[in-house]
Amino acid sequence: MNNIKELKHIAKEVRKDIISMSLLAKSAHSGGALSVVEILVSLYFAVMHINPKKPDDEKRDRLVFSKGHDAKALYAVLAQRGYFNKKILEGYERNDGLLAGHSVRHAVSGIEVSSGSLGHGLSIATGMALAGKKKKKKYTVYVILSDGECDEGSIWEAALFAGHHKLNNLIAIVDYNKLQGFGFTKDVLNLEPFGDKWKAFGWDIYEVDGHNMGKMNILFMRIAKKAKKPTVVIAHTIKGFGGVEKYINTVASQYKTPTEEEAQEAIKKL
Repeated sequence: MNNIKELKHIAKEVRKDIISMSLLAKSAHSGGALSVVEILVSLYFAVMHINPKKPDDEKRDRLVFSKGHDAKALYAVLAQRGYFNKKILEGYERNDGLLAGHSVRHAVSGIEVSSGSLGHGLSIATGMALAGKKKKKKYTVYVILSDGECDEGSIWEAALFAGHHKLNNLIAIVDYNKLQGFGFTKDVLNLEPFGDKWKAFGWDIYEVDGHNMGKMNILFMRIAKKAKKPTVVIAHTIKGFGGVEKYINTVASQYKTPTEEEAQEAIKKL
């Protein structure tokens, strides 16, 4: 699907689901879930070769959602894409529900890996990409990272390994909203010059507006066809984008649960 108007509509529906899930479960981590929406919608609805009716197809593209604490976004997108019934979202972080606060493989269809302990996703995705190369498979492995988890040494070990093996079937996307658990990334542990670091590890680097699906669709598809080495896309986003107004681009969006009034107002705006 490359109809940008329709993709924007899907993104709005996903945001409504994220806000509703946050309210029902009284849960945290809404800010990062909201910032990654367009990235996920672009991949699942326009870019990746997948079939929700055949979630284990050997030929499918894989997506490793490394920033597992923001699983609300992944769940909402998978439901919209038809991997499971949307009613299941109502059980997010609730007794007898199927959806844990961090994504769990096999809990519902479409989740490739269990995640939540930050810094592991790139290593897992690198292993998948290497396996694809050795088996002469043509699938692409995508991995979505948070900027805060790039503080982890394991990220850079995997980056060095992937660069060494020239894994051109591996695309990492960093949801670079520039806020992490206790403040702005530049204050907690400055990542800049961010792109230069990846380049030094043997990766191609692109930067893009992480809320512009038109540009991301074109970029992701071009990379998948022409890459000669692993690629990182630094997607500039805004924490809490499209959610409760007073929490946008704040640390509070990491932890605050919207009130009934705040949630309904944000959903109405969407």
